[in-house]
Amino acid sequence: MTADSQEQVKALQNAGRMVRQVFEQMKAAAKPGVTTAELDAIAIRIFEQVGAQSAPQLFYEFPGATCISVNEEAAHGIPGSRRLRDGDMLNIDVSAKYQGVVADMGESFVVGRGRRAQQRICDAVRKAVTKAIAEIKPGRSLNVIGQTVQKVADKMGYQIVENLGSHGVGETIHEEPSYIPLDNPRETRRLTEGLVLTVEPFFTTGPAWVDEASDGWTLKVPRGELVAQFEQTVIVNRNGPIVVTSG
Repeated sequence: MTADSQEQVKALQNAGRMVRQVFEQMKAAAKPGVTTAELDAIAIRIFEQVGAQSAPQLFYEFPGATCISVNEEAAHGIPGSRRLRDGDMLNIDVSAKYQGVVADMGESFVVGRGRRAQQRICDAVRKAVTKAIAEIKPGRSLNVIGQTVQKVADKMGYQIVENLGSHGVGETIHEEPSYIPLDNPRETRRLTEGLVLTVEPFFTTGPAWVDEASDGWTLKVPRGELVAQFEQTVIVNRNGPIVVTSG
């Protein structure tokens, strides 16, 4: 999507604030003993209250309102009866259509008391996204995102997942440009004024690929490896990027 009017920018900001609110309430409730279905119920309640639609359900018939992934699950985890434990690594990805547009965000964090290694990878992927967003300007190569993310990953000793990528968003949940946020010297596309896209790398402690679980949705790394994601929806703007899902 290209947001070429103030009305569209405002709608995207409203949608971004709404999905952020949903995420923050889910994160606050993510305590040991709580099930992932109970967290998902928070999103369902807020979506119903404000008149929003879960984007994964709307566009893909996903079996949950949000994607909730635990430990080695990288993405697209299905909410269910699993109870969180102290030290679990949790990823909550919230995307919804609201006021006619879609906003998308996600974040990995540790439930309760985690290990230093868990917090380090969460901090690293957040840092990579923050730095990459700061480089977004109209006219620059799309690869400025991948270059920046790659530098952080390399410096901190992490791999970038190569089969999970960032994407355009706005009218639907997944639009062009689709791209992997790693350094790609062959990238020819450029960032344009008003372009709406996500920045969402996945960092791991080893594997550069995720595999699909038997449920047909969940994407995982091998057990024992760490994986973390951070995602924001951004509008490219000549006066500086507009992060519609910022806290």
